[in-house]
Amino acid sequence: MLPLLRLNPPTDAARNGSAVLLSTLARLLASGAAASKADLVIATGLARTTVSNAVDQLLAGHLLELDANPPPPVGRGRPAERLRLSPGGGHVLVADLGAHGAHLAVVDLGQRLLAHTHVDCEIADGPDPVLDVVEASLRKLRARLPGPARAMVIGVPGPVDTRQGMPVRPPIMPGWHAYPVSGRLRREFECPVMLENDVNLRALGEARSLPADQAPLLFVKVGTGIGGGLITRAGELHHGADGSAGDIGHIRVRGGPDIRCVCGNVGCIEAVASASAIAGRLPAQPATIADVRALAAHGDPVAVRLVREAAELIGEVVATLVHFYNPARVTIGGSLTAASDELLAGIRAVVYERALPLATRNLVLTTSTLGEYAGLAGATVLGIERALSPSRIKRTLT
Repeated sequence: MLPLLRLNPPTDAARNGSAVLLSTLARLLASGAAASKADLVIATGLARTTVSNAVDQLLAGHLLELDANPPPPVGRGRPAERLRLSPGGGHVLVADLGAHGAHLAVVDLGQRLLAHTHVDCEIADGPDPVLDVVEASLRKLRARLPGPARAMVIGVPGPVDTRQGMPVRPPIMPGWHAYPVSGRLRREFECPVMLENDVNLRALGEARSLPADQAPLLFVKVGTGIGGGLITRAGELHHGADGSAGDIGHIRVRGGPDIRCVCGNVGCIEAVASASAIAGRLPAQPATIADVRALAAHGDPVAVRLVREAAELIGEVVATLVHFYNPARVTIGGSLTAASDELLAGIRAVVYERALPLATRNLVLTTSTLGEYAGLAGATVLGIERALSPSRIKRTLT
């Protein structure tokens, strides 16, 4: 379902520290950047003895194991012993919550997908009913899996305080403000829990599935609301000072109608150009986002016109962000992009018309390569990097 994702090594500072070295080697193996001791020596530039001793420690701690089914050798000579993360070393729980459902999965530390499901739940029902469903479903998914949970990552469709692990006045999530999501799940699964904005997870998953030269990356999700996620040149999430970087849904757009937004302001891009805003303008009411997708996919003239109008408004915002952030890639995600090319085409037209040549010289503006699974990919990256971080690697060794 997901491609092999790049995992960033720890910072080079104190590379000779034992925990940093163990973390670096484990992440290289987990991301597929190395598969043997020889590969690790080349990738790190460290002495063979240093690498060999560290690998032996990881093997003794049952975090690594020898690959019992290596690919056929190429050329002459004895093939190098191939290494991989041990399935018994533990796993990561991931949850990508949307407005009307959630993707839930369990992955091991080598990125192998162990279990996956999609559950229906309404984020507007509040934290207790939704998290009850998430907890019960994850308990069922991991019931027969080996090893303990090493980390959990959960994404929600609203602004979050990542340090405190709680949502902060999320417009489409009534009852969730200041709810201790991370604390509750930490008690349930007895592992570190990271709460993230859902679009941030999509941005990270998209960036780590692509070559490194596709960052900086801006991810724009058009769904029930409109959100953005920013990835730095180094491939890391950019949160800003308080975690609100990329929260573009409440930018007032030039030329848009004065429609009141759920945040209380007037004329926000989310209020005038999101999929739910388009649904609200269809002639037949009540209408849903699914209706918009179906009508746009079948070329309904009214739906197509409304999508094109929304694309022009979103394009104005994206053009401004292209000047401000100068990304290498802008990815447009959300359910409408799979239903019709009109949204992407309209955004592209405005961005390339409005943005200056230097900002668009090498810009790639396209749809998501991972689609609805981009959030799971980003959560997988965050969870494995946390489980294999220098601060936790020795706890992970059994």
